[in-house]
Parts: sequence; structure tokens; C-alpha cells
Amino acid sequence: MSRFWSLKKWIILTGLVMGVLAALLVEWGNPPNMGICIACFIRDIVGGLGLHRAGAVQYIRPEILGFVLGSFIAAYAFGEFRARGGSSPLVRFLLGALVMIGTLVFLGCPIRATLRLAGGDLNGITGLAGVAIGALAGIYFLKRGYNLGRAVRIPAAAGWIVPLAMIGLLLLAILQPGFIFSSEQGPGSQHAILGISLGVGLLVGFLAQRTRMCFVGAWRDIFLIRDGYLMSAVVACFVGALIFNLILGQFHLGFDGQPAAHSNHLWNFLGMALVGLGATLVGGCPLRQLTLSGEGDTDAGITILGLLAGAAFAHNFGLASSGAGPSAFGPLTVILGLAIAICLGFLMRVRLS
Repeated sequence: MSRFWSLKKWIILTGLVMGVLAALLVEWGNPPNMGICIACFIRDIVGGLGLHRAGAVQYIRPEILGFVLGSFIAAYAFGEFRARGGSSPLVRFLLGALVMIGTLVFLGCPIRATLRLAGGDLNGITGLAGVAIGALAGIYFLKRGYNLGRAVRIPAAAGWIVPLAMIGLLLLAILQPGFIFSSEQGPGSQHAILGISLGVGLLVGFLAQRTRMCFVGAWRDIFLIRDGYLMSAVVACFVGALIFNLILGQFHLGFDGQPAAHSNHLWNFLGMALVGLGATLVGGCPLRQLTLSGEGDTDAGITILGLLAGAAFAHNFGLASSGAGPSAFGPLTVILGLAIAICLGFLMRVRLS
């Protein structure tokens, strides 16, 4: 029995569960091809808190809270909660913001790129190609000594900050005080009921912590060490979502007319190349940052703050794309973001003997 439930089988199961639940979340009320999207959900939370005023994307998404709290429960249950931090926090904040801007130019994180493809949106191919090329660029810097420095053990109370913040957000989602914003139309108004969304988040967060799932690390490991462990979860997620999208009638093949998507292939590719590069340099995709923060990693918490800031910046300054295509300034910001990430790749190096 222990041989059957090997770690490799657990991560495949985790990917399948995520893909199936993502398709079901659409059936239960989440936006089409957006059953799970870390970037989109963080953007909605930022809007729900009033940190941007794009009325169509404002809602405190319980899934995000569940990912962190599920990871927190798993880390404590298996003795893996360890408060640590101090590894170039300002650089991590900046890279988190750049990753978020890249996702909002593409309109989705690496998870959503996979799920969009599983729903028939062929623009997901361009996005995933960008993630892969960005990860390759990140590997170039890793091989040449790129390093954000060592995290150190810190008091346990510091590691509780992000999980406690998620509990606070959960209370706001339940109580809905007057200062919390909720969209009346658009993607922010489309959501499963709170209990279902939170339950999905808790389960996925628990499994992701146990398996170290990462949708950018999968590409990094394939190219860097020829290890398909993480990639098996990405493939399983795609397969699970594809099968249930077909069963539920949610599969619509093509490039054009896809929900919350555009078909500008150049900026889809470059936006996600920025995501792949930035996530490789910071040590994991947005989902991985959430699960790490649940384990007590305050550096991941700083990266999440960067994601939040990037979402606010993108919508307050008109950088995010729409179904009509990239905004006027989004592409310029992607180029600037790539330049900054490349500079950091060269500058944040330790001399190799």
C-alpha cells in the first residue's frame, strides 16, 4: 500500500483533483475557464479591499484563503511549519509585482493558462510557451550563480502573520462589512458559494503543500535536471480539467471569442515569459508562494505582498488587458519588467569558485 501511494502518485492525484475541481468550480459559479486562477483571484481580492476600482473584478475569493490555510494545516500536521525569512525581501516584492503584471497582460497565471487550454482556448498554448521560455531564461541565471541569499530561522509568530491575515480576510468575506466591494457584474460577480470555494481551497492547499506542486517549477525542473515530478501534476491537472470540461459542456475550441481572454499572441507570449522568468527567480509560481507562506516562509509572504501591489498597480494605471486585447501601456510595462528581471538576474549573483 505504501508503495502504491508513492510521492509521484500523490502529485499526479493532486493534479487530477485540482483539474477536476477547477472544472466543477466553473459549473458551480466561477467564471468560465477560471475555475482556479491565483492571479485573477488575488486581483479580485485587491479590488474587494478597494485597492483598485475596476468594478468588474472585486470580490474576496475564498479559494486563496483556503490555499494558505490548507497549507498551514498540512505543515503543522506533518511537523513542517518553520518560520524563516530574510532572503532579499525587497527583490522578492519587486519580482512578485512583475509576475502579477505579466499575468494580467496575458489574463491568467500558469494554472489558468493550463485550464484555458483544457477548456479549448488555444491561446493557452502561447501562454504556456511563454512560461517555458521564461523558465529557461531563469535557468540561465541560476546556472551562473543567481541567488537571493539564505533565509534564517525567525520567531514562530512571524510565520503566523500571513495565515492570520487570511483568517481576517475570511471574516470580511463572511461578514461583508460596508467597506468591502463586491462586483455586481463581470468576473467578480461570478463565484461559487463561499463554503464550496473555501473547501476547494483548503483541500488543494493541503495537497499542494504535501507535494510541493509548482506550475513554473515544473518547467524549470524539466529543463534543469530532467525531472518530471512536478510536470506530472501539470499534465494531470490538464487531463482532469479537459475530461470534466467535455462532460460538462464547457469545452469550446478556438483562439477567438474565449472568455476573459484575447488573441494577441505576441503579448500573451511575452507576458507569460515575464511570469516564467520572475517566478523562477523568486523560487516558485504564485500557488507555490501561497503554500510556502502557509509553512511559515515570510519571504513568500513578501512575494504575495508584491503580487497584491502588482494587481493594484496594473488596474489603477490601466496596464491589465481585456477581452479586446492588451491595454495601451501593458506591453511597455512587460518590456520594462523583462528588462528589470534580467538585470536582477545578472546583479543578484554570488561569485562561483
